[in-house]
Amino acid sequence: MPTPHANPDSGSELRITTTASAVSKGTESLVHTGRIPARVEDLMRAPHQLGDFPFPVSYGYLGVGVVDEGPREWIGARVFGLLPHHSHHIVTTEDVHLIPDDIDDHRALLAGAVETGLNILWQQPPRFADRVAVIGAGMIGTSTALLASRMPLDRLEIVETDPDRRTLLTDLGLTAVAPDDASSDCDLVIHTSGNQAGLARGLEITGDDGTVIEASWYGSDSPSVPLGADFHARRLSIIASQVGEVAAGHRARRTRAQRMRAALTALNDDRFDALITGVSDWTELPTIIDELSGGSDGDGSGLARTALCHVIDFTGAHTR
Repeated sequence: MPTPHANPDSGSELRITTTASAVSKGTESLVHTGRIPARVEDLMRAPHQLGDFPFPVSYGYLGVGVVDEGPREWIGARVFGLLPHHSHHIVTTEDVHLIPDDIDDHRALLAGAVETGLNILWQQPPRFADRVAVIGAGMIGTSTALLASRMPLDRLEIVETDPDRRTLLTDLGLTAVAPDDASSDCDLVIHTSGNQAGLARGLEITGDDGTVIEASWYGSDSPSVPLGADFHARRLSIIASQVGEVAAGHRARRTRAQRMRAALTALNDDRFDALITGVSDWTELPTIIDELSGGSDGDGSGLARTALCHVIDFTGAHTR
């Protein structure tokens, strides 16, 4: 079996039997509700997407499974890939990444979120003793905060409106505050809430000459950004971060595969298990995505509010 830092038979074809996938709530809700702008349809295609936006389309990019056909040294290997919610996949060795032995399948599903968080931190790297805020404690925000908590910062706050989510963050050893209680004069603010109010609050708590990294994606929505008030007077900056490309500061020296290996290694942290907030059988996937998109909750008070990483279990799909 190959080691995590080897890629024998590069380009060889593999068959993957899926053990689990996860729903990336933010982006997949936009796909599910048909809110992918036509002008970026090509940019927002998932690597192994079937069909075209808006519909019909088979989407998803958080999948783990076991290799059951392919080169001998790959048989039995557990792998993560940017794969849709299918029971099986035919891919090449370059499309998947070996999961370290100390990471179980469900935690490995967070590799996509951790890769995004890593890219955010590469986009505008915090410096020693910086004051940093992360706004929005969804799957991306919490993953980014867990990575940032390992850095020698003077202050790290996660700004979150949901009191239950703040309790979870506190249990993970993080400092969680309501928006009105967020500290000001931040060197760096990372916005991941997907809500224009979060971005507005981020600009308010950013210190003079400071930077906001905008990691939220709004699909076809057009958020109102308060660029009046003190935005120009205090010389603030807003930088976009998107995981489709390695962050500019590292692009010449890191490949996407190297970035993913770093993300999988970073998952060797038991705190990430708290981000797995639910598991459902693969037969429930249509209902789960509808609920995560707010379709069955009306006001979004149920699963759409509480879920971080919701796992779809495919083990039963292979016994029928």
